[in-house]
Amino acid sequence: MILKVARLGHPVIRAPSEAVPKETIRMPELQRFIDDMIETMHEYEGVGLAAPQVHVSKQIAVIEVTHNRRYPSEGPVPLTVLINPRIVTASKHSLEDWEGCLSVHELRGRVPRAESLEVDCYNRAGEKIRLHAHGFFARVIQHECDHLVGKVFLDRMPNLTTLTHLHEFVRYWQDD
Repeated sequence: MILKVARLGHPVIRAPSEAVPKETIRMPELQRFIDDMIETMHEYEGVGLAAPQVHVSKQIAVIEVTHNRRYPSEGPVPLTVLINPRIVTASKHSLEDWEGCLSVHELRGRVPRAESLEVDCYNRAGEKIRLHAHGFFARVIQHECDHLVGKVFLDRMPNLTTLTHLHEFVRYWQDD
């Protein structure tokens, strides 16, 4: 089922989300919700989606990149479900690159993010895992983890001079 995406300004976007109790992860309702999140992310051509973006204040995020037209130069990222993620290490070296967000409709901006990281979380089977991510995958994890604490990419921009509407981004900056 396609879920309604909350936009910037809705209180759920700025509220810290609640941890998911480990014993509920394998429950059919939560598994259906995760499937709905994945379907919604695909429908809107996102590369990641956090539960607060679909009006559910829980620490769940989904990520997948397969030939996404919004990020054509990025390689594939396998379908990844993060439940109660915690970034445990992040490289001191950061990279600045373009980001957008389904909840900040039609805008892009350059955001500095750690180049690589390790994150502890549960997967959808309820297993505790540690993910190692680099490059775009690390960027998307950081972006989605921000949603879980009530932040959006705009909060991470050192200045707003690169903030641009999507149409102008495609026209002037996408191939940059």
